[in-house]
Amino acid sequence: MSYRIFYYNSQKAVQKLSVFSATGNGFFFHQLLLLVSARYAECRVKSWMTMTEKLLARNSEKLHVVPVVIPDQYIFTADERANHNVDTLRDFCNEQNIKYFYDIKDLGNFQANPDYKGVCHIALAQEGHCRPGEVLVGTDSHTCTAGAFDQFASGIGNTDAGFVLGTGKILLKVPQTIRFVLDGEIPNYILANDLILQVIGEISVSGATYKTMEFVGTAVESLTMEERMTLCNMVIEAGGKNGVIPADKTTYDYLKPHSPGNRALARECEDVKIDRVYIGSCTGGKTEDFMAAAKVFLASGKKVKVPTFLVPATQKVWMDLYTVPVPESGGKTCSQIFEDAGCNTPASPSCGACMGGPRDIHARYVFQPQTETSWGEWAITEGQIYLASPYTAAASALTGRVTNPRDFLQ
Repeated sequence: MSYRIFYYNSQKAVQKLSVFSATGNGFFFHQLLLLVSARYAECRVKSWMTMTEKLLARNSEKLHVVPVVIPDQYIFTADERANHNVDTLRDFCNEQNIKYFYDIKDLGNFQANPDYKGVCHIALAQEGHCRPGEVLVGTDSHTCTAGAFDQFASGIGNTDAGFVLGTGKILLKVPQTIRFVLDGEIPNYILANDLILQVIGEISVSGATYKTMEFVGTAVESLTMEERMTLCNMVIEAGGKNGVIPADKTTYDYLKPHSPGNRALARECEDVKIDRVYIGSCTGGKTEDFMAAAKVFLASGKKVKVPTFLVPATQKVWMDLYTVPVPESGGKTCSQIFEDAGCNTPASPSCGACMGGPRDIHARYVFQPQTETSWGEWAITEGQIYLASPYTAAASALTGRVTNPRDFLQ
């Protein structure tokens, strides 16, 4: 395998984002690991921006602070002062009603503590607190580990953490980026530790001081999530402000994004490609659902770019698709509009794919206007399901990517 190093200094981004402000509410206490969860972009993202610049632009001024507290230092000890710290931390979390406090009470047997997680940087990922596109800051230098999930993650001091929790803001100088392009097949005797130590040896322990270390290339793509976490974990050993790796299928497989509880706006997922679209079943298979999808297809005047399956919920709905005109369509029915758009012929009414039907209707990335289907019900392990409204499902069918329906509905 081989690797190349590129240095980026986007003057436009530095001028535009020289101060990054995160707004929200919160409180401070010792040993706090703070998750800043962002879902909206105020600054417009430009193509010339680096990954870190895009992450900060998307999250600027629109953050909601979610504290995550994981005691993991000086835990299993008889030292009274150390134990008192955890007791005080527990009292504080109870007082402030902090939801994500991973407590430990029985110091004699760690297995007797179902809430205790261990080292915070690994526990954050395992408990679902590392999510692509967000910002995470924590009171430990190795917070940069979470950059493996395509998020801006960096360590801060206790004073900074107090400022974040007390005011809801953090001021960051946008770091320059060093991009490491690692291509080729990684020999079976090489691990991520070897890769990052080689990189640090090349650039020195101060070679990335207050810079982003961005890792891309086919070799990086072949790494598991835990190996990617190793790469980002050690950027601090080169002085790096943060490490970051683009999210891909490996990332989303690890995060299990098919849970209905993992939500995001369509405009935040526009880089996600889909293979098929499924409109139907009990939530998305009613007459009005198909009318909504037809409205998007009619407004676009385009054909779908991925196979689009239509499964009415009942016989009556199936008949409606062929007999009830779609409003403002010039008398066209849903079935006619679907045919013009290149969709599959409406299937017989049934639960269809939601009950784990024939494998030929499954997909790697599926958009479905359904709200309760679980991964197990689909009975597949190699794919991912994105639940959405009929509007979003139809819009995404037209582009082959997750798409905001407002792109077609004005």
